[in-house]
Amino acid sequence: MLTRIDHIGIACFDLDATVEFYRATYGFEVYHSEVNEEQGVREAMLKINSTDDGGASYLQLLEPTREDSTVAKWLAKNGEGVHHIAFGTADVDGEAAAIKDKGVRVLYEEPRVGSMGSRITFLHPKDCHGVLTELVTSAPVESPEH
Repeated sequence: MLTRIDHIGIACFDLDATVEFYRATYGFEVYHSEVNEEQGVREAMLKINSTDDGGASYLQLLEPTREDSTVAKWLAKNGEGVHHIAFGTADVDGEAAAIKDKGVRVLYEEPRVGSMGSRITFLHPKDCHGVLTELVTSAPVESPEH
């Protein structure tokens, strides 16, 4: 069962400038930041609110660290903006299997490690009305790292 909007991923050319925009405009602060070498991105998670299921909702700002990363290619084609939406679930494996059984392509055979130690997989945007969709199971303990 999907329990919340975990985050909305926003691709940007300059992470620091984009973080400053969200801080100055909306008052959002960086809850967590990291570099994901596998995905070729530097990211900042801006916490929007906590949720009833013990999770939270975030904006995830993504800046590519190399030109061959998926986000860099997406930026080159589309420019800055909403890259994907992520739904939270207690069981990313089970949810991905159930959705795959409904004919939606799951992009990773096995979930991978995502932000803050979460487990993630993606659904093909052509099967989701043009929206790249991520499924996320949060790590058991989230710790803010600025």
